[in-house]
Amino acid sequence: MDRVRLRRLQHKQAEDLDVTPFMNLMIVLVPVLLLSMVFTHTTVIELNFPAGDAGSEIDPENVHLEVIVRDDRLIVADGRGGTIRSIPMVDGAHDYEQLSLVMREVKRRMPEKRDIAVLLQADTDYQTLVSVMDRVRSYKAVQGLEVVDAELFPVISLGDTPRPVGAQLVADAS
Repeated sequence: MDRVRLRRLQHKQAEDLDVTPFMNLMIVLVPVLLLSMVFTHTTVIELNFPAGDAGSEIDPENVHLEVIVRDDRLIVADGRGGTIRSIPMVDGAHDYEQLSLVMREVKRRMPEKRDIAVLLQADTDYQTLVSVMDRVRSYKAVQGLEVVDAELFPVISLGDTPRPVGAQLVADAS
């Protein structure tokens, strides 16, 4: 009978768990996850799309800044048909540096203004849109010993470019 009890006691004894493989996995996994966090960076930009009442009257007291992106130039306008500055292409590419300088000058004249409309042609590529938005929203400035992003016009609306004067659609001709 003592042998039966001895066998039951031997079966009830718990074996030790070997956690060494799990610890090795954690030692490798934690630095890999921490390093991947450094390389992942997501930026979100809030956009305001224009309302559907395009035919409403424009208040002459307010200036509605616009950047019109054309194939051959960038146009900074006041929204009432007046052109503030037309920036031609340089070496086959849009001159974003000149756009940034014009935006700084406009901001200096209207420091309280925060909104602007970026008007694009239907075939404008995504990189052009992003580059224009970056130059209109902020610029790099030195403050003290640091380089910071100085605010220009952070509230950006998107829209279609107006048709040039005298342009007709093919459907209108028939």
